[in-house]
Amino acid sequence: MSEKLLLDEHYSDAIAAELRAAGHDVVAVVADPQLRAQPDSEVFRHAVASGRRIVTENIKDFRPLLLEAYASGDQAAAPLLLVPPNRFPRGAGRRSAAIVKAVSDWLDTAEAADRPDEDWLV
Repeated sequence: MSEKLLLDEHYSDAIAAELRAAGHDVVAVVADPQLRAQPDSEVFRHAVASGRRIVTENIKDFRPLLLEAYASGDQAAAPLLLVPPNRFPRGAGRRSAAIVKAVSDWLDTAEAADRPDEDWLV
């Protein structure tokens, strides 16, 4: 069973649409008027409530939210798929296609139960 993903605001809905066309359950923050321009903590809460893993290159903000959820003993935490910014540089040609392929490959490689809550797209 494939994981449900929430693409952070720096990823377009076109990326989510391509992944959905490939059979994956993916939504983008930018496509949801209630999530657009919300603080990261709200995006994190939404991901928890909807059972989605957050795909983000905003490591400095989302990783502490995950660690804070663990430290508080909260059983509800949104897992993360962290994307190193230098792996898919903004402004680079074919960035979207490369992200679609990498995320799709990641989704197809292992069962959701086998993935750590903090995983990296490499």
